[in-house]
Amino acid sequence: LMVYAADFARLLQDAREYGWQIGESQFDWQQFRQVRDREIQRLRDSQAHALLEAGIEVIRGQACFTDVRTLTVDDRQLTAEKFLLAVGGKPIKPPIPGIEYSLTSDEIFAISQLPTHLAILGAGYIGIEFASIFRRLGTEVTVLDRAPGILTGFDPDLSNLVHEGLNQRGIQIRCNTTAEAIEPTEQGFQLQLSGETSQPITADVILCAVGRTPNLRELNLEQIGVEIKENAIAVDAHYRTSQPHIFAIGDCTDRIQLTPVAREEGRLFAAAEFGDRIRSLDYDRVPSAVFARPEAAAIGMTEPAAREKFGDRVSCQRIAFQPLYSQLLSQCPETVLLKLVVQQDSGQILGVHIVGEHAAEIIQGIALAIKQGATQQTFAQMVGIHPSSAEEFFN
Repeated sequence: LMVYAADFARLLQDAREYGWQIGESQFDWQQFRQVRDREIQRLRDSQAHALLEAGIEVIRGQACFTDVRTLTVDDRQLTAEKFLLAVGGKPIKPPIPGIEYSLTSDEIFAISQLPTHLAILGAGYIGIEFASIFRRLGTEVTVLDRAPGILTGFDPDLSNLVHEGLNQRGIQIRCNTTAEAIEPTEQGFQLQLSGETSQPITADVILCAVGRTPNLRELNLEQIGVEIKENAIAVDAHYRTSQPHIFAIGDCTDRIQLTPVAREEGRLFAAAEFGDRIRSLDYDRVPSAVFARPEAAAIGMTEPAAREKFGDRVSCQRIAFQPLYSQLLSQCPETVLLKLVVQQDSGQILGVHIVGEHAAEIIQGIALAIKQGATQQTFAQMVGIHPSSAEEFFN
């Protein structure tokens, strides 16, 4: 919803360049907060109603294992043949002086007014998405990260083009820079920095988006013999922990932290333990997206990962172009990047990386093709829809 709200700023500007006569426009943060929160509450109520209709009892409170077969929630004790842990994750903050003055990605939704200047610690997908949202809503945005580039883990061509697009939209990105302390001032908060950028910056809101960690506190898992690996619950291919009757799915495990992944893990767990279908999830072919502007999406191996595994037997096909929509725009015309990472011997597509409008929608169709074993030749034999960005995959 935040992304949709921010998109209207660009759409209004684009409409003017396409000949629409549009008067002065102004964004009302308070009104948007009301309708956004109302919709979120509707979704929560819908989920709660679905659980009730299914006959599922919901017990609210802090859970803690007292032994391998007993779970205590406040003053109530529960026993079961099997336990499924789906406690999710929570934002983390680095241990620097003044970090309590920063907001997490959960807390920033509740700010009472739009900030004039937002400083963001972290240039992963969460930090980049919030940077893009608030910049389009009119906020001055500075992103800080100790890494040499943004979107670590994504293909370098994708990350670099997103970085370029964010710069074009007025977002200041400071890589190889570490926040050392936060100090309150009359103007807001001052960030003390080290690294490539050492000059302090002042912002009225600081967002901490340096990562998330599994929400395992108070569960007492290690004491009952559940293995914890790098602060996450270690599970096998079928979500079983080191205690054979305790299972875990979603962001609390050492797998991919994405909502659709957790949802599918839940389905697979239920089918295996209470049905007759045992199947494991292919984590190497899970698509992901960055809902920034420019938008980005990917599936499979990055070029560096592919070359590390296959050496010189990797070829990469790239095409970058301006889509038809952008040809009439004078401000920040969109650049689309389509990239295929291919294993030369077999023609197998190892990875696909997209930057541009509707990248997240396009990647889902590509993901299905890759899962079914599509090769570069398969793509070459397809006829695309013209004019569209995705047709370039087949040219």
